[in-house]
Amino acid sequence: MRLYRKEGTTIQIISYPHEEVQKGTYLTVEDRNGANSLIVQVISIEYANVPGILEELLRSCEGYSWVQGEDLDPLQIATQVDYIQDARLLTCKIRATNHSGKLISTCSWLPPRSSAIIKRLPIEKLLTQTNVKNAIPLNLGETTEKKELVVDARTLDGGLNIITGKKGTGKSHISKLLTLGLVRSGAPVVVLDLNGEYAGLGRNAEGRPNEFHHKVSILTPGENLKLTLGQLRLSVMMTILVNALSLPGTSAREFRRIWRFLEEKGALSMLELGETIKNWKCNQHVRDALFSRYHTLLGSGLFTDDSTFATSLENSLLKTRVGGAIIINLRDTPTVDRLIVVEYVLGRLVELLSKRKLRAVFLLAEEAHLYLRETYWNDIVTRMRHFGLFTTFITNQPDTIRENIYRQADNLFLFNFNNEHDLETVSRASKVDVETVKSVARDLPPYHCLVLGKAVKDFPVVIRVRYLDVQVMGRTRLFFS
Repeated sequence: MRLYRKEGTTIQIISYPHEEVQKGTYLTVEDRNGANSLIVQVISIEYANVPGILEELLRSCEGYSWVQGEDLDPLQIATQVDYIQDARLLTCKIRATNHSGKLISTCSWLPPRSSAIIKRLPIEKLLTQTNVKNAIPLNLGETTEKKELVVDARTLDGGLNIITGKKGTGKSHISKLLTLGLVRSGAPVVVLDLNGEYAGLGRNAEGRPNEFHHKVSILTPGENLKLTLGQLRLSVMMTILVNALSLPGTSAREFRRIWRFLEEKGALSMLELGETIKNWKCNQHVRDALFSRYHTLLGSGLFTDDSTFATSLENSLLKTRVGGAIIINLRDTPTVDRLIVVEYVLGRLVELLSKRKLRAVFLLAEEAHLYLRETYWNDIVTRMRHFGLFTTFITNQPDTIRENIYRQADNLFLFNFNNEHDLETVSRASKVDVETVKSVARDLPPYHCLVLGKAVKDFPVVIRVRYLDVQVMGRTRLFFS
């Protein structure tokens, strides 16, 4: 390989046919004594546009095959011409400068063009140079060099992660991998499972219980997730009524009085709540508003007056303190009921975290834009982070997440996108240049992703997500198998 040109943070390198290079490959451009080097990543591979190459290709086309005779090439010029025709031009982005063994982010050093030595840099060696210490190892998959990419689970701690890509590329696969990796590391995880894809995490591909069987709990609203009003605090109920059911302010004030009245009587139940609303002295419109919300709560199937059927979410969460996952199965839950459940779960999580009954919780939200209010995005990312709630958003519609949320992401797991608008949205959000995101993500095969962020020390890495021996749920149901 030979150094061709440098412009800003972009370097172009001439590569010859026998040199195997792929998009995402890392290279070092060193000076002769090896004291300094640039670390660059290939983001585009094209044929070298050599002057006269078109003429040569036309001259050697098969239209002249009818000419009889023997080709004489004593100087073997044809071989050299073929070599030039197959030469490639690699467009690379500078990721760092290695100055006397220290990596610095600037790229002001310019290697000598005539004597520069260009070598392939394995991802494993690159991450070793960045002093990555995998105190809590989490295996994500394998790199283009067929080597395992193991990251430190602590790089997911305390931050925001985003998994995005078009449908069928493997987003849910890597989210399950992260879930089980965190559980194995002793972390508590809560998953808002929109499509029932995580129900098989406790069993292997053959349906037998695996090592996570006793650490994964599936809670389905209306079945094994039921609540009594006594389990709820007034603040959580008000959040449900105002945010999920859009209760007006005047009606909310009356409901607060009703709740406190029932608490003083020691009669806080769904039955008593309905009777009290019916007989409460207030404006008729306020009573109608309260009654409509009451019947919505009643119809959700989430609430019960029989404590023997009630579920203690607190006890379930406390069991995960040494590693476990609670899957909130929202698959067959209607939209309004889904909002009620999510408001309850988030409110309960914040309550337990604020009282320090839980040290921290990792929350994975599948297609969160379908059940989280827009005002919740900033709330989850900023305020709830201080309580110890660390979120991973999984979506195939990147434009549904606000740009300011993307900019706060600590890790981004990017799968294939062909849509120019989607690529534009993600590229504006990531900490890497736009050209890398657009060029690399467009050509990613299924179950391959571009990892960006703290997990890989801000060096973009292309990986194939490793196989997971769990029951595959949520797969698209086909008519033509």
